[in-house]
Amino acid sequence: MMLKTQQRYLALDVLRGLTIALMILVNTPGSWSTVYAPFKHSAWHGFTITDLVFPTFLFVVGNAMSFSLRKYEGKDESLFLKKIFKRSILIFFIGLFLNAFPFLYRDEAGDLAFNNLANIRIMGVLQRIALCYLIASLLIHYLKLKVAVVASILILFGYWLVMYIFGDQPDPYALTGNAALKFDLMLFRPENLYRGFGLAFDPEGLLSTFPAVVNVVAGYLAGIFIQKSGNTYSTVWKLVLAGIIAVILSEIWDPFFPINKAIWTSSYVLLSIGWALIIIALLILIIELWKLKGWTYFFEVFGKNPLFIYVLSGLVVMLMSIILVNSEGLQTWIYKNGFLSWLTDFNASLVFAICYVLVMWIVGYIMDKRNIYIKV
Repeated sequence: MMLKTQQRYLALDVLRGLTIALMILVNTPGSWSTVYAPFKHSAWHGFTITDLVFPTFLFVVGNAMSFSLRKYEGKDESLFLKKIFKRSILIFFIGLFLNAFPFLYRDEAGDLAFNNLANIRIMGVLQRIALCYLIASLLIHYLKLKVAVVASILILFGYWLVMYIFGDQPDPYALTGNAALKFDLMLFRPENLYRGFGLAFDPEGLLSTFPAVVNVVAGYLAGIFIQKSGNTYSTVWKLVLAGIIAVILSEIWDPFFPINKAIWTSSYVLLSIGWALIIIALLILIIELWKLKGWTYFFEVFGKNPLFIYVLSGLVVMLMSIILVNSEGLQTWIYKNGFLSWLTDFNASLVFAICYVLVMWIVGYIMDKRNIYIKV
């Protein structure tokens, strides 16, 4: 069956913008000590709405690939390889730059000092996106679609097997002693890993990147299906049915391989794919079938410059951390005087995050009106 010639679906663009907006929202509270539970990642096993944001963005990356990879069909292989490797390397090194920026920190005396670049975190959100994009592109381009699906299933079961066999017993999926951590420590020094869990452990590590590739492949499959089936009620209910099945399978798997974002378990992959399918189906229903589009532009702005706006949001926050106002970091000063002075602590933290998202939206809006679109 031939694919339709339509180049973009508004529902996909809105979903991409929505995930960027939520990524900024959950990454930029006024204070990390006062964050409402739905806007925090699960402590370890479990699932919150925040745990859905990143895998949904990977799903959207796959959606976009269902359009972009088609232009390489029948062309010189070198063009395809040059494009995907160049893009992957650029995104990976932008992530490294973001980890190192602003290359300075405040010591205990409040003086500026240079970061030891030998100790910067190697992995991260953009690095995972880069690797998932690269691996998924190669899988989809060189294997038939059915073979890529089989490979994805093997990845999920293979990852479960590796995590069980090489994780410390009796709990191979604990924070300490899991196979993902062991693998990363074989390649990286502890100083180069994330320390947000109280020890050296990276939730965007290398081994757990492999099951994350499946989120991208699923997004690609959904994109192809939508293009073939069109914007119809049949498409919507089939996507919802597939999503519900994925959610049910994830819950069945959960007792044996717990739903866990930090180690990106296979059950978590199915759960996040299931919800992504349901969400995109609802967006198609509302936007494409019911023609309710008046609210979409807000998210389209984020979706048109997703990488730039996401990176900018991180750079500005880190700059604010080293700019002092009355012996406080600029972000802390703004939060205390502009929000905490008239709101309760949890509400102040949330409103600060919402306002920060709006500031980033204004940047995106100006860029869109001037037809400035930054891509790699």
